[in-house]
Amino acid sequence: MSSDNQAASTSSHPYDSLKPDIILDAVEDEGFPVSGRLFALNSYENRVYQVGLDDRPPVIVKFYRPGRWTEAQIREEHAFTLQLEDADVPVVAPMRLPSGDTLGRGGDFLFAVFPQRGGQAPDTSTPDTLYRLGQWLGQLHNIGASQPFQHRPAMSILPAITDFSAYLTDNGWVPDDLRPAWDSLIPDLIDACARLVDEAGELTSIRLHGDCHAGNILVREEQLLFVDLDDCRSGPAIQDLWLLLNGDGHERSLQFGELLEGYEMFRDFNRRERYLVEPLRCYRQLSHCAWLAQRWDDPAFPRFFPWFAQPRFWSDQVLSLREQLAALQGPVLTIPGQY
Repeated sequence: MSSDNQAASTSSHPYDSLKPDIILDAVEDEGFPVSGRLFALNSYENRVYQVGLDDRPPVIVKFYRPGRWTEAQIREEHAFTLQLEDADVPVVAPMRLPSGDTLGRGGDFLFAVFPQRGGQAPDTSTPDTLYRLGQWLGQLHNIGASQPFQHRPAMSILPAITDFSAYLTDNGWVPDDLRPAWDSLIPDLIDACARLVDEAGELTSIRLHGDCHAGNILVREEQLLFVDLDDCRSGPAIQDLWLLLNGDGHERSLQFGELLEGYEMFRDFNRRERYLVEPLRCYRQLSHCAWLAQRWDDPAFPRFFPWFAQPRFWSDQVLSLREQLAALQGPVLTIPGQY
């Protein structure tokens, strides 16, 4: 890591001013009888707290990272989540504050209040769970397709991969001794992704959850619940499906079949979107690296991700991207019984 990046890790950050009194005062000003109990929850992009109340169960309060989303974009997230809730899709939606709004302000921060919901991540290796997830995702996507986002971004795989790589190299994150390998690998990855994007053909872009992995789904008493639509955006339906698949090619094929069986009870699926799975995996790997680099001025990131600044991490990334290139050049995700 360069000296500039090292200096960034010790610089001040907007969250430095988010003190407990600001948090509690902001929630109390919105009419909640806070008890003074405050517990920080695991969250890196935003700051999330469990806030105790005097006469009712605690609430979860999310303070949005300054500068990440505009107020209009946050309001679209809330509107989409509430629309899903109104359609009986199981999501955790922001609570309406006594003012009738879902977005509050505490100091320089925008925040939202959510009901506390417990549960555990679903076992996505279980056919019944995948089938039920597919059913709900089909219904979620029907709502998502009913109108477009006006302010939220749309996924753009190839330009984004180029931008992520450029950010990492331009800011000195890729070690000098790995730059030749990195610089030769990225164009090959982009070319391979471009071929598969072309194979996918014309796509329909809809409003998505955007980050629909098992960690953003809760199960309690056999009920499924989608949480955290902070990354909602427009894009192809496959983005909300492929993150639920794991294992080798055969296992992922069987899992995909279960998802689709449930999904297509409510919504047709464009099977050519299967060609996007490996480009999306490449997109996610590089976006994760760029996200860590862009957040390095936040003291929480060097503390919780110290390995990101180590040369070993970057040599592992080069190896992983080479493996991803092989996956991009390999067989496309299949659907059981189809070729």
